[in-house]
Amino acid sequence: MLEQALTALAAAGGAAVVQAAGTDVWTGLRQAVARWFGRGDGQREQAELERLERTAEELRTAAAEQAERLRIRAEAAWQTRIENLLESLHDDERERAAEELRTLLAERTTQGGATAGQGGLAVGGNVDIHAEDGAIAAGVIHGGAHIGRPPTPDPSQG
Repeated sequence: MLEQALTALAAAGGAAVVQAAGTDVWTGLRQAVARWFGRGDGQREQAELERLERTAEELRTAAAEQAERLRIRAEAAWQTRIENLLESLHDDERERAAEELRTLLAERTTQGGATAGQGGLAVGGNVDIHAEDGAIAAGVIHGGAHIGRPPTPDPSQG
């Protein structure tokens, strides 16, 4: 069984794979993760590239009502794969592989970047949302919106 820090690292790796799928960072992260798993074995690296592509394709084509469940399963699957690889290594190899993975994740993922769940809005830079002439402006509206004069409060409400 892995120590807690390595389990957390594996979880971060699984999350990074799923979050990057279909984004601008996907190609670089996919290559780096496959190389990390391959550990110098070209055939294994190629197999991991194919497995990563299957994950990305499943996430890309998932029906909206299944997307979140699929993302959770894919994160857990990649976390488990990373944990299994780390557990299979001798102590000194495990530490080196863990450091390589930490570096890979730090270089290929956005630390503190904007993220949003399904139905949210993530902005990594500036955003300008404004309304004119009595209109409503928002990045995301969940539910309804009403334009009009608010009701007058009851005198007992102060």
